Amino acid sequence: MDKRQSSQSLGVHSPGNSSRSSFSSVRENDSDLAQAFTSTKVSSYARHSEEAIEDQPSPPTEMSTTVTQFLPPVTQPQSRLHGCWVPAVAADGFMGWKQIDVKGKIASKSYGDLQALRVVWSPPATPPPRPKDPGRAAPGQAPIERLPLELLDPIIDLLVLDVPPNGLSARNVDLMSLLLTSKTLHTATLNALYRNITIPHSRIFRKFLTHVSANKELGTIVRRIDFSHFNPMTLFSTASERATTRNLTPESLLQCLELTPYLREFLAQEYIDDEMNVDVLRKLFFGLERLEAIDFCGCSSTKFKESFEAVIKMDWPDRLSLFRLSLHRCITLPASVFQTLLPRFGNLTHLDVAGTRITDEALQSIPHTARITHLNLSKCKLLSADVVLDFLTNHPAVKSLVYLNLAEDARSHQLFDEADVSRLLPILPPTLRSLSLTGSVMEPSHIDLLRPLTKHLEELALGRRLKIRDIHRLFVPDEPNTDAMDMDENPAESWVPHTLKYLDLSDYTAAELALSELFSPTCSITSWHSAPLEVLEVPDTLYGLLSKSRTVQQSGWSVTEFGSRAWLVRQQSRDRQPGDGPRDSGVRGWKMGASFWGMRKVPVAVAEVGGMYGSYMFKRKL
Repeated sequence: MDKRQSSQSLGVHSPGNSSRSSFSSVRENDSDLAQAFTSTKVSSYARHSEEAIEDQPSPPTEMSTTVTQFLPPVTQPQSRLHGCWVPAVAADGFMGWKQIDVKGKIASKSYGDLQALRVVWSPPATPPPRPKDPGRAAPGQAPIERLPLELLDPIIDLLVLDVPPNGLSARNVDLMSLLLTSKTLHTATLNALYRNITIPHSRIFRKFLTHVSANKELGTIVRRIDFSHFNPMTLFSTASERATTRNLTPESLLQCLELTPYLREFLAQEYIDDEMNVDVLRKLFFGLERLEAIDFCGCSSTKFKESFEAVIKMDWPDRLSLFRLSLHRCITLPASVFQTLLPRFGNLTHLDVAGTRITDEALQSIPHTARITHLNLSKCKLLSADVVLDFLTNHPAVKSLVYLNLAEDARSHQLFDEADVSRLLPILPPTLRSLSLTGSVMEPSHIDLLRPLTKHLEELALGRRLKIRDIHRLFVPDEPNTDAMDMDENPAESWVPHTLKYLDLSDYTAAELALSELFSPTCSITSWHSAPLEVLEVPDTLYGLLSKSRTVQQSGWSVTEFGSRAWLVRQQSRDRQPGDGPRDSGVRGWKMGASFWGMRKVPVAVAEVGGMYGSYMFKRKL
C-alpha cells in the first residue's frame, strides 16, 4: 500500500510509521502506439554485471595526483563555469580510463568503476614507429578534434542515455569508448558523463562521491544530481543492512553538494527523504547560488518534516534564485513552509504543490515578478475556489500558463462547482496547452465555453455530470437551425477544428459513459471527426470490459492500461499514405522530456520519463 494512502485510510498513523510504497521503475516505451509503458520492481540502472557492481564495499583507492589546467570555451574566454579540466602535460600516447587494469581486466562497463581506476595521465612505453599515411591527420588534428567544445558537447550529448534501452544493456557504452579515442574527445566526453549524474542505488553514490572527492575538478562539471531511480532495496533487503554500509547518509549527501558548486538541478524522491536533514536543506536553499530546480516528490517522512520546520525558522534572504520547484505529494509539510518559501521565488516558472497543505495566503504571496508556465494545484484541500479564481484572474505571474492542473478527487473534496467553472473558463490564457478539471461539477453550457479553448489545448480533463451528447459537441459544429438563424450564416463554414490530442473521461462511471453511445456511428468522439484526438482516458474499472470488446477494435481503437490508469488509443489508419509523414510522437517542449499524454506531475528538468517520477506521472490515480 502506498505510504500516503495508508496514512489517509488509517487516519492516526504518522507518516513516519507508514510503510513505503513498493518501488516501480516506470518509463515510456518506444512504440508506434501511444501510452505504452514498461515497469519493473528494480530500476534498470541496477542491472549490471558483477564486473560493473562489486559485492564488497568500495575500498579506499589511492589516486595519483595529476597536474591539470582549465580550458575556457572559445566563445567565453573569461568563463570559469562552461569550460573543462584537462591534464597540464599529457603524453601523445594517452591511454584513457579503461586501459588501466581493474581486477585483471581492461574493461569498465559503467562510470561507477571510475573510482576503482588509477586516474593518471602518464606516458606509456615508447611505441615502435609506424609508417606515415600521407592522407591521415596528425594526432589531435582530425576534423572533429578541431571543433570547439561548444560544438563537440551537443554532438556527444546525442550519445547520452538517461534511461537504458532495456534492463540488460550497459549504460553509455559509446561514451566509454569515446574516452579511449583521443585526448580531445576524452575531455569533451568527460563533460557529457559528469554533467547529469543519475544515482540508482547507494553504492553508485558512494563510488561517485569517492571519485569526485579525489578529482575535485570533475565536481565542477556536474549540473544535475538525479535520485528519481533510487531504490534502497536493490542491494540491501533490510534497513539495518543499509544503515551499516552508510553509503548514503545526510553527511555524505552534504559532502556531495559541497563538491558540486555549479549544480543546477537536484531531483529527490521519497526514498531519500530521511537523508535530507537541516544541513542538506540549508545547503540546497542557501548554499548553491546557481541552483535552478529542486524536486522533493513524495518526501513526507517525519524526519523530512522536522528538518523543513527547523529550516524555515532560520533567517531567509528576501529572494531565492530557484526557477522550478516541486513539492508534489509532500503531504506532511505544514502550511508555514509554503508561507515562508513562496514569497521568495521571484523567478518561479514551474510550481507543483499537488496534495500539499498550501493555503490561500501562500498562493497569493507568490511575487508578481514570477512567470509561471506550469502550475499543479491538484488535491490541495486548503485552497478555496474564490481565491484560486482571483489568483488566476488577476495575478500577473500566471498570464502565460501552459500547464494547469486543478483536479480533485470528487469522493473526498470538491473545489469548483458549476458557477466556479463558468467563471474559470473565460479567463484562461491562449497559451494554455493542458487543462485538468477532474472532480469539478460541469453542465452542458460549459461546452460553449470550452470550444474556444479546444482550438489551442492539446490535453483536456473534463469534470463530472456531462453526457456523451454534450462532449460530442466539442468536435463538430452544431446543426444549423433554419428557424432561428440568418440563411446566410452557416456554423459549419466558420468552424475552426480543435487541437486536442488527449481527452480524460476518467471522472465518469461505466453507466455515465454509456459505451454503446460512445461507439455509435453518430458519436464523433470515437470517429474520424475527432482527429487529431489520439488518446481517451477512461476509468481503470472499464479496462476488462473494453479489452474484450470487438467494437473497440472495429472502431479503430485499442485499449492499454498501466497501474491504476487505462486509455483508449487510436490505431494508425490502414489507409495512411507514405506522404502523410510519421505519426506524431507526442514530444512537446512543455512536457520537458515526456512524450505520452496525461502526465499528473510537473517535471522540473528536461529528461526522459523514468523511475519513481514516471510512476507519479502516468501510473497512479489522483
